[in-house]
Amino acid sequence: MIEETITYSCRSCGSKNIIRNGHNKCGQPQYHCKDCRVYRVLEPHPRHPEAERKPVMQACRERMSLRGVERVFGVCRKTIMRWIEKRVAALPNLAETLLPASPDDVLEMDELVTFVSEKFFKRWLWLALCRRTRQIVAFAIGDRSQDTCRLLWQTVPSAYRICPIYTDYWDAYPLVLPPGQHIASGKSAGHTNHQERWNNTLRQWLGRYTRRTLSFSKADRYHELITRWFILEYNLAIRASLTM
Repeated sequence: MIEETITYSCRSCGSKNIIRNGHNKCGQPQYHCKDCRVYRVLEPHPRHPEAERKPVMQACRERMSLRGVERVFGVCRKTIMRWIEKRVAALPNLAETLLPASPDDVLEMDELVTFVSEKFFKRWLWLALCRRTRQIVAFAIGDRSQDTCRLLWQTVPSAYRICPIYTDYWDAYPLVLPPGQHIASGKSAGHTNHQERWNNTLRQWLGRYTRRTLSFSKADRYHELITRWFILEYNLAIRASLTM
């Protein structure tokens, strides 16, 4: 007869000097490590396997609020935010999601408003889009002042800093952007149509940016996290489709 022996080791320090220590409140067997003195579950089982997390994460990008996702899937919204933080941490930074710049590239810049916590706490999302690739090359979140516009310009990659830049007539742009590259025009001229269309895409996917929405972030940190997550994955999808 063949017998199989399983040897367990401490999940904290790797020591095999462990003993059984009853069960936890969920009924799973525990152990006590005599070297590092910790108490752990012998065979931990993930509460939410990957197959269960995937539809939850997809629902977060389908214009649903966190409370709505919580009601539908029965997963605490704090747990969902931890999953999103882990996902965003694993993504590359914005510059690494971009396709190589071309000498004839043109940038379109625009800003759109939403709020955090209360409707009078306005947050403006400033965006710079490459007309050729339709990728977002830079973004900044803040007020509608010259300071946030300057932050946007500082985050534009150096390869795109020589491009012509089309904007609307907002006062902050000519104070920050190079005069030889900046071209202001009205919406009817069509020079910022691609950026305006991208704004509609953002509003369609994220409930936080829908006009007169009740789906909003309670803190700036989460607002920036959700926005960054959408932009990075959008850029990666564009890059994948154009390099196939």
